[in-house]
Amino acid sequence: MKNLSAKRKKVLETERLILRPWEPSDAEECYKYAKDPRVGPIAGWPPHTSVENSRQLIIGVLMMPENYAVVLKETGLPIGSIALHFFSDLAKKRDEAELGYWLGVPYWGQGLIPEAGRELLRHAFEDLGLNRVWCGYYDGNEKSKRVQEKLGFKYQWTSDSLPVPQMGETRTGHVNCLTKEEWESNK
Repeated sequence: MKNLSAKRKKVLETERLILRPWEPSDAEECYKYAKDPRVGPIAGWPPHTSVENSRQLIIGVLMMPENYAVVLKETGLPIGSIALHFFSDLAKKRDEAELGYWLGVPYWGQGLIPEAGRELLRHAFEDLGLNRVWCGYYDGNEKSKRVQEKLGFKYQWTSDSLPVPQMGETRTGHVNCLTKEEWESNK
């Protein structure tokens, strides 16, 4: 795998989006979408409770390497998040990562996360030299399942009674994977 810190691009771009690092000043926009109970809980995290809560989560979580604000070019404002997580529950090797994402409800159904995901996967395989990207979703999160299908992820396994610590419960989770070879044959 290539050196992550040396290869990390500050900004990635698609037709409609800019993927850039989160900043504490994004807290108000983040809170606007992350407070909605339709966004976080289905992905395994509680709704944000205040602008300050969003600011703390930006600083403590969203400002990690390879974590991007999904920004509409049209407005210049963040509407969601997309990230590559390294050494997660699924990505255990140096040449792999786990893809995570969320999007504000007003922007659902417009193909924005698949668009952002295609660019982040390109970055993962071409710029970072990864060989495998994992992604998962919990039972009932059909939107996330559909994003993963659109991006070419292949089903691997289902886990019952999977702990969801931030929500204090267990769920059924489904795991998908995309290899560099599969990605190259689909691009």
